[in-house]
Amino acid sequence: MRDLFRLIRPRLQGLRNQMTRSGASGKKRALIMGGLGIAFCAGMFAGSCRVLIYFQSVEMIGDLLARQLLSMALLTFFSLLIFSSIITALSNLYLSKDLELCHSMPVSVETLFASRSLYTFVDSSWMVIFFGLPVFLAYGYVYRPGPIFYFSLVHMNVAMAVIACFVGILLTMALVHVFPAQRTRDIILLLSILLVVALYLLFRLLRPERLVNPEAFFTVAQYVSALKAPDSPYLPTHWVAETLWGHLSGGQGRGYLLEMLLAWSTAGSAVVINVWVARRIYFRGFSKSQEAKKRRAGGGRLLDLLILGATKPFGRDLAAIIGKDIRVFFRDNTQWSQLLLLGALIVVYLYNFSVLPLDKSPMRLDFLQNQLAFLNMGLAGFVLSAICARFVFTAVSAEGEAYWIIRTSPLMLRRYLWGKYLFFLFPVLILAEFLTIATNLLLEVTLFMMILSTITIGLMVFGIVALGIGFGAMYPRFNHENISQVATGFGGFLYMVVSAVFIALVIILEAGPVYILFMAGVRGSVISTLEWLFITLSFAAVVLINWAAVFRPMKMGLKALQEYE
Repeated sequence: MRDLFRLIRPRLQGLRNQMTRSGASGKKRALIMGGLGIAFCAGMFAGSCRVLIYFQSVEMIGDLLARQLLSMALLTFFSLLIFSSIITALSNLYLSKDLELCHSMPVSVETLFASRSLYTFVDSSWMVIFFGLPVFLAYGYVYRPGPIFYFSLVHMNVAMAVIACFVGILLTMALVHVFPAQRTRDIILLLSILLVVALYLLFRLLRPERLVNPEAFFTVAQYVSALKAPDSPYLPTHWVAETLWGHLSGGQGRGYLLEMLLAWSTAGSAVVINVWVARRIYFRGFSKSQEAKKRRAGGGRLLDLLILGATKPFGRDLAAIIGKDIRVFFRDNTQWSQLLLLGALIVVYLYNFSVLPLDKSPMRLDFLQNQLAFLNMGLAGFVLSAICARFVFTAVSAEGEAYWIIRTSPLMLRRYLWGKYLFFLFPVLILAEFLTIATNLLLEVTLFMMILSTITIGLMVFGIVALGIGFGAMYPRFNHENISQVATGFGGFLYMVVSAVFIALVIILEAGPVYILFMAGVRGSVISTLEWLFITLSFAAVVLINWAAVFRPMKMGLKALQEYE
């Protein structure tokens, strides 16, 4: 225990220094992030309460729906915890820069593994807990259980998180042990494929599109059976759901001791099994991860042709920078493998629109179709912002400690930033138009809405990409250990907030004019002069906001880089 404390002490010391020695800017950031976090949790809590109150008003199946929602939430959180632990364990156990120093210390492999497992547990669990806590508290607010519910909520979720974390660590150790070190890229590829398959299977097991149409079932028993389909008594989520729902429903006949013992005995067994396995294979896998990676023959020529075609429109100076970015992207398996996750996101995104039961709505079909298409512009904008937070926001920080080479080169910073902007603009624009046109075709919208949505999302992409480059230049992290960590800092958080506000403003400004134009076409009425003035001013304000979203952050980012030391 003394050695374990020594290994985790630097991280605790760094956290304490960050909290106590941060200046005025650090405290300001903490207040902003804390306030926004509280607001977000309050919004999730209010939304969850509204859903649960509505479920309570539904006779016969209201409590079943609430219980199924709890099971679905737990199953989703458990799956996310496993995959988050896999990715985090790969970094903490094998790729961290300080591991060479730690392995040279006179401590056992088990102790070092325990310290890194603790890091992995904290790093992979805090975000899921942050998103899940408002949902669980909403259940407590609506159903008014006793104090024992909150005790069970804490310790049962901790047990579930421990199980998920060590399942992820065990899978990571097994994969690194089996695959050659020079093929770490294949490990990430396999992990990504597993993630895609698991998300698909989870989504298909839940089958949410059936639950909105009870008439598709012959009997109430079949509908209730469908509600319970994703549940299994062998899953830790089942033990947690049974315990929590027992307190929520006021069950007095049992104390749910069996579920608690199952959860904690499984968590303890997972820890012990991981330590046994780490004693056998962990250090050997770490040694393999330090070997040099072999470059595959044949891939370099194709990459050279790709770089030549992509950088041809730019000058020689920018072509060198962009060519380097492309090579780093495809050589870093932690970056290019995320394209698979992006593909899975697009598939699920489009699938959601393909199963919408529009014919069951009491609203007029053409009105509902166009309304969903209009709201989809905002949803697509948020999805693009999340993608840009990972790829565009980190573009400047990706230079790393070699940024001084660019800073001392004859290349002007203004040309450097705008070159980065143009390089990312066209791929994001193609993705945005593909999402918008595909969803509009699935919804069968009118020609007016198709043209309006494609133009609007195109304008928003100009602002979203500029915000990503600008905020990335204002909050660079050139000393990062992993490029994926850059987007999780204060700058990435602020970028997501500002881009969300930007998208919301565009949608709000266009809502009134779109409604007037659509209803005029439906009713065959004439638009008055005052309405045309309102429409013109609204669309002019949209163009003005997009102009500010493009040039203002780029100017602020340029100034921040010029003053960076």
